[in-house]
Amino acid sequence: MTSKTKTQFFFHIVSIFPQIFDPYLQFGVVGRAVRRGLIKVKIHNLRSFSDNKKRGRIDDRPYGGGPGMVFEALPVVRAVEKIKGKSKKKIRVLIMAAAGKPFTTALADRLARNSDELILVAGRYEGIDARARRMIPGAIEVSVGPYVLTGGELPALTILDAVARRLPGILGDELSVEEKRIAGKEVYTRPEVITHRGRKFRVPKVLLSGNHAKIDAYRSPRKK
Repeated sequence: MTSKTKTQFFFHIVSIFPQIFDPYLQFGVVGRAVRRGLIKVKIHNLRSFSDNKKRGRIDDRPYGGGPGMVFEALPVVRAVEKIKGKSKKKIRVLIMAAAGKPFTTALADRLARNSDELILVAGRYEGIDARARRMIPGAIEVSVGPYVLTGGELPALTILDAVARRLPGILGDELSVEEKRIAGKEVYTRPEVITHRGRKFRVPKVLLSGNHAKIDAYRSPRKK
């Protein structure tokens, strides 16, 4: 393991439902990375930063009317400022928002290469008061897809996973270009022939040919 691999990457997630994250962080690639100390994940309960600590209220009705509730700006700002403290590390703040900047592989790569820590803010209900983003230097709103979810917890986990797997030592060098392999053609495994309801389903011959140039060409994403 190189000195670069030993550098621990820190993820912070701000949410009103901190218990949601525990199961996902215990299993698979992410769970193994946590156990090996390659990444560290800390969940922060947004209600702890409420003006009313006793009730933990962090939302209110939207100005202009309309249904639902909106997360207040100040609890979010307090949470981010508390996490950052006086750290001089490269800390990026991402706010989960349905109308935010699309989260892409390219953005995941940049975050993995150019950050030491990520703060992922998971909103709910009708969203977060827009002033929070303007009050947090460098914060960006991101969306994991052209759809609306009930909360930002799943997007936060998606971003954590996408960034973590690009960090040194998480997957291993042999898997470093995995997206290029799995984003193209279909994949197959044993047996070579499957018989189902009287029909035979075969593995494409090119994958059995042993010709790696043809196999790579077959697996390459189609050019648009």
